[in-house]
Amino acid sequence: MSIFRLRKTYYRYNQGTLEYERVYPSFKERSLVVLRNLSVSIFFGIVAFLAFLYFFNSPMETLLKKENELLQTQYELLLMELGRTSSILEDLQQRDENLYRAIFNADSIPESIRKSGFGGSNRYEYLKGLPNSDLVIETTKRMDILRKQLYIQSNSLEELIALGKDMENKLLCIPAIQPIKNVKYPASGFGTRIDPFTHLPRFHAGMDFNTHVGTDVYATGNGVVAYASWKQGYGNCIIIDHGYDYQTLYGHLDKYKVRVGQKVSRGDVVATSGNTGRSKGPHVHYEVIYKGRHDNPANYYYKDMTPEEYDKMLQISRNHGQVMD
Repeated sequence: MSIFRLRKTYYRYNQGTLEYERVYPSFKERSLVVLRNLSVSIFFGIVAFLAFLYFFNSPMETLLKKENELLQTQYELLLMELGRTSSILEDLQQRDENLYRAIFNADSIPESIRKSGFGGSNRYEYLKGLPNSDLVIETTKRMDILRKQLYIQSNSLEELIALGKDMENKLLCIPAIQPIKNVKYPASGFGTRIDPFTHLPRFHAGMDFNTHVGTDVYATGNGVVAYASWKQGYGNCIIIDHGYDYQTLYGHLDKYKVRVGQKVSRGDVVATSGNTGRSKGPHVHYEVIYKGRHDNPANYYYKDMTPEEYDKMLQISRNHGQVMD
């Protein structure tokens, strides 16, 4: 006995009657058939859905993927731009250090400060786990370092602007002429010389200018008289504080023309020359002191000498012969 189906109608062959008899399935049997078909449909539906997800992106995923690719491109472009900006900043730092600060005689900014970074290994911990985290962290580091260097450079430029505004006054204060007029060449210069009393070599901290007693002695730059009295070895002595770490000293004077605390300008008469103190003859001993150390006065005569006279003065000042004090 067999059962076959025609157009959803079920029949059974009856061997006794040799006829096909129509079969009416029970509710349970029909339910099982429906459940089986539904299960197969759900299975193939899930397989098809997973395959679609694997091979095709949803509209939202496609949008997010495009946004991520765009963000990565923007970070890469930003990193390149940071590199170019860093090169420009480095060039500005070099000019600042080797040109601008040299012009204004400003203190150097140590490289350790200019190139300092940020400490702490966990500073960028919060960025880990993000898409393209290595690129994001590197870009953020470069931006932080660049921001700090720009801050330091900005402060440096503000300092140089202030120095520039003050430069005119500074140029009036820095010693720039000889203390005696119409004396083009010193009797002795700066450096190791023969002492006129002991006849032994010793360091001569200034320049000596031959002149007769009573010759006017001039302030070589604007300033304030800080000392006007007898000084051991120098005799009658005047010290002028010019500010900006500069001082000048005038020794072996005869008479004072100024008093302590008095403001003087370049070219003002501050005293007359003499032969006081430890001296071998009438002359003026002149010193330039910068930041507490003696400097060669020959470097400060650019206002009242021609290049030829200045060159000859330098040759004479290098003479290692005897001094007058």
